[in-house]
Amino acid sequence: MGTQRNGFTRRESCVLAVDVGTTSVRCHVYDQRANIRGSCTKKVSLLYPEPGRVEMDPEELWQGFVTVVKGAVQDSGLQMCQMTALGISTQRATFTTWDRQTGKTFHNFISWQDLRAAEMVRSWNSSCTMKAVHGVMKVLHVLTRQKRFLAASLVVFTPQHVSLRLAWALRNVPQLKQAVDEGTCLFGTIDTWLLYKLTKGSVHATDYSNASSTGIFDSYQMCWSGFLCSLLSLPLSILPRMADQQAAMFGECCFDTGDVKITMGTGTFMDINTGNKPHTSVAGLYPLVGWKIGSEVVYLAEGNAAGTGTAIKWAQEIELFSDVKETDSMANSVKDSDGVCFVPSFSGLQAPLNDPKACAAFMGLKPSTTKSHLVRAILESIAFRNKQLFDVMLRETRIPIMKIRADGGVCTNDFIMQLTTDLLGRKISRPAHFDMSCLGAAFVAGLAVGYWKSKEELKKLQMSDRLFVPQSGKGGGCKDGVYKPVLQSWEEALQRSMHWYSQP
Repeated sequence: MGTQRNGFTRRESCVLAVDVGTTSVRCHVYDQRANIRGSCTKKVSLLYPEPGRVEMDPEELWQGFVTVVKGAVQDSGLQMCQMTALGISTQRATFTTWDRQTGKTFHNFISWQDLRAAEMVRSWNSSCTMKAVHGVMKVLHVLTRQKRFLAASLVVFTPQHVSLRLAWALRNVPQLKQAVDEGTCLFGTIDTWLLYKLTKGSVHATDYSNASSTGIFDSYQMCWSGFLCSLLSLPLSILPRMADQQAAMFGECCFDTGDVKITMGTGTFMDINTGNKPHTSVAGLYPLVGWKIGSEVVYLAEGNAAGTGTAIKWAQEIELFSDVKETDSMANSVKDSDGVCFVPSFSGLQAPLNDPKACAAFMGLKPSTTKSHLVRAILESIAFRNKQLFDVMLRETRIPIMKIRADGGVCTNDFIMQLTTDLLGRKISRPAHFDMSCLGAAFVAGLAVGYWKSKEELKKLQMSDRLFVPQSGKGGGCKDGVYKPVLQSWEEALQRSMHWYSQP
């Protein structure tokens, strides 16, 4: 027997997992029971060089990654040689470009929240070229009945996709254009950049899950879309090769068709497992590759709302409250929001409204409005967006819901969780540990090296903190639900906030 520390013998092994989020980089050390035995977190510094632009320093991010890995291993009391695998989960659709020979980046990471390409998005979506593409693809769908042509006939660009932000960079960063001409440019999302750094420049690759969120990946053919790249003048030569692994829903063990995951962090991401076929959406749900492990490919349909945690952080910064834990009791201290509606669109509105020009706003303010009313309105808006996304998901996919699990820092708020449960009219399980991105990365890495043997074994490791059950009479889905008029007022507020930044 070896010496012990934190409950370990020196002969034991563990799995490392890192989650690079929008606001922090976190690393956990997991044991065979999926218990966290060591942790380290470092804050991510977001840069705002101009209104609507959101960036991160690539070198600072890399140093943060190294720091948390070393810190988590040290915290566990183990040695690095006792780590059997490293899993990495990253925010998607944040990218940079760099020189193939020197590894030097041409610009900062351009975040998924960045709106610099919003005008290009509007211009492309209303262009004659897109109308022609849609028309041709509709004809091809009628002739072949292939869903990928139907998907192409409905495709629209959004600022959150990499595609037009990359096109913007190619137009506006002189060194980048020169490197492309000279054949020395590489492009990558955060996972690609970290892998490149970890392998000292020998590997330029990404996984299917990250690739499918870029807007230039064909989820039906499982490859980069030569058509979209040529349409936007994006050189295929700079794109990374494909590699297996990565699992957006692994941490929640949402392995079955109809399983739903709601991640509420900086933004809300609602995913439904659609099985072995990608979903073709009309309202703005995005077909993603959840994971590809060996020959198994599992698809997701995803809707998102960008301003979830951002709204709560903003409210704290303007001193509506001092501690986030206060928000639950503040919201419950008043019977309603006093007619106040909050629109959480700091980065525009996503599906189903899809308006990057919408503004964040409070509406319905009165002399009687208190801080508690404002806080309640903010928390309600998060639950209302959850209902919007869920209703679109149900209507479009027509897949029976098997289970719903929530995670992310915002899911610690009982008011938001209970109201979401009431509005959806479904039970929602909250895990004992909220950092499911890290756990998902650990599960995928552990499966790859045989640390865990099967997905059934992983299911047995699930631990729930609480099961939220709908309270009768409050469901917004019920016609006599008490929230129906509140929802209607909030939806009117959404409409009034739309196209705000298009005004002269």
